[in-house]
Amino acid sequence: MASATANKLSEDKLIAWFMDTVLEQEKLPKSIYKFCKDRKIKEEDFYKFFGSFEGLQQSIWEKFFANTLALMEKNEKYGAMTNEEKMLTFFFTFFENLTLNRSYVLFVLKHHSNSLDNMTQLKGVRKNIKAFATGLIDDGNSEKSLKVLKQSPQLFSEGAWIQFLFLLKFWMDDSSADFEKTDIAIEKSVTTIFKVFDNNSLEKILDFGKFLYKENFA
Repeated sequence: MASATANKLSEDKLIAWFMDTVLEQEKLPKSIYKFCKDRKIKEEDFYKFFGSFEGLQQSIWEKFFANTLALMEKNEKYGAMTNEEKMLTFFFTFFENLTLNRSYVLFVLKHHSNSLDNMTQLKGVRKNIKAFATGLIDDGNSEKSLKVLKQSPQLFSEGAWIQFLFLLKFWMDDSSADFEKTDIAIEKSVTTIFKVFDNNSLEKILDFGKFLYKENFA
């Protein structure tokens, strides 16, 4: 029985078991040994896929990212979108994925006392988001002949990551129906980050600032 189970074992199955364990027991598994024993698999089979629970948790976030890109690329209109539209689509789709797993995401994020940007589980998705943002800016810069008009991929990608952290915290606290306030925050924040070097950037930043003030202090 154990060998048959091991033959059918996969990264996705271990992730599903881990997420179910967290939600059912309302705590993180204490040891890989106990986790494997409860699931009737050998501990050595777990290590064929992950070296630790930390690695497994990182993989969950990376799969959220991969699933987001896969859904975006299925959209026939994606290739013709502007970079701003691609970023909007990315955040809308990513947070739709998170909403499907909201109970798990809220639990694991609130379980840690660390600030979000220092949490080990977000290391992989941070690289992915920054790489995605860098790709958008590189694509946009390739169409600009003057160097002075080109944007810094490093600055933009770091801004996209900070933007993601803000939206993640906003989504966690959002109690609006169908998380419509998060959708508004996504739209305003993406508009801001793309317009920050334009002549009307101050107006966009002030508009975004008013929205944040209203949501946090009203």
